Amino acid sequence: MLKLTSAERSELRSQAHGLNPVVLISEDGLKPSLMKEIDLNLNAHGLIKVRVFGDDREARIAIYETICEKLGAAPIQHIGKLLVLYRPQKDAVKEHSETRGRGMREVTIVKPSPSGTKRPSVTKVMVKGNERVTQGGNIKRAKPRQKSSKKSALGR
Repeated sequence: MLKLTSAERSELRSQAHGLNPVVLISEDGLKPSLMKEIDLNLNAHGLIKVRVFGDDREARIAIYETICEKLGAAPIQHIGKLLVLYRPQKDAVKEHSETRGRGMREVTIVKPSPSGTKRPSVTKVMVKGNERVTQGGNIKRAKPRQKSSKKSALGR
């Protein structure tokens, strides 16, 4: 189980205030499929709320402690039927390259024969990120976005 200071817990409680519960646990209790779902949400979000349906307070506390022990999460808050859990996210953040736009991609162009009786011609072409294939099978470069002279004069 992850240990946090009271200041860290307080900060996470304030962040969790606006969150909605992402996992709902029925009165049947904790099942392996629910543990997997909680684990997926902790990986995706880091800080989640879980709603436990059931009136037994001791059962809710037991579920809370079980989740924290098995998944390595930190207990943040337990108010009524809401549980707030935190586990730091892994550093698997995708970094964007400095170049803008998409790279080269291969596009298949199928043109029907002029007479209509022969096979259509099939060609594979490499298209740049700022190019597109028209309805007729031609390659056109994307036009730059038009800029308003009024907005540029106002500094927007």
